[in-house]
Amino acid sequence: MIGELIPYLAPTVVLLLILGSAIKILPEYQRGVVFFLGRFQGVKGPGLIIVIPGIQQIVRVDLRVVVLDVPSQDVISKDNVTVRVNAVLYFRVVDPERAIIRVEDFNSATSQLAQTTLRSVLGKHDLDEMLSERDKLNSDIQEIIDAQTEEWGIKVANVEIKHVDLNESMIRAIARQAEAERERRAKVIHAEGELQASKKLVEAANVMSANSGAMQLRYLQTLADMSSTNSSTVVFPLPLDLVKTFMEKPAGKPEGGNASE
Repeated sequence: MIGELIPYLAPTVVLLLILGSAIKILPEYQRGVVFFLGRFQGVKGPGLIIVIPGIQQIVRVDLRVVVLDVPSQDVISKDNVTVRVNAVLYFRVVDPERAIIRVEDFNSATSQLAQTTLRSVLGKHDLDEMLSERDKLNSDIQEIIDAQTEEWGIKVANVEIKHVDLNESMIRAIARQAEAERERRAKVIHAEGELQASKKLVEAANVMSANSGAMQLRYLQTLADMSSTNSSTVVFPLPLDLVKTFMEKPAGKPEGGNASE
């Protein structure tokens, strides 16, 4: 009985191997680009698909978001400062047919394009813009890369600049610049305070000049404030009108020399 089955054993094994290679199961996040005798036939999946071995070929394409780490790039900024910048790129395949047919390796192509675009865009900006306007730079880089990868069926979802590394001398220079900026703002605030105080003093002087009793009240208030402290200084208020009388020159007497001469 077993001897009668031996001639059929080899064809059965070959048939099972053919069926095994013909049956493909694609998960939900994958698609299969099918070629019939080298010509594009269609995109199939997910689920169970049948491929004729030797006649049809299938290339699997992952539709999930790919996180691509862009290596550190040496960038010379617009103000001639050398920095090292690295970033992370998020993209996914939206058209499996173009991703397989129009570019040899879309992962490598996207990575190289991201590196060159990163250097090109950041080289057009000053160092201060790199450090303070990252959101704008991320958006510009994402738009440029996405416009060029659209032909490959790739959608760039986001680009994030992770680090902008500076050398030690530049870090010290930025620290000195920040310290000088803080001192400048402190001096400006102090000057503005002096200006406001002078305006208030002018207003107070105008009020006191309109009423002579106001000055006397101010003298008395000053004496009261001084008496509350442990001070040995005694201040006597002297009316300004009396001082003005002594400062005026005698009428009819010329300056320098005797009147008889």
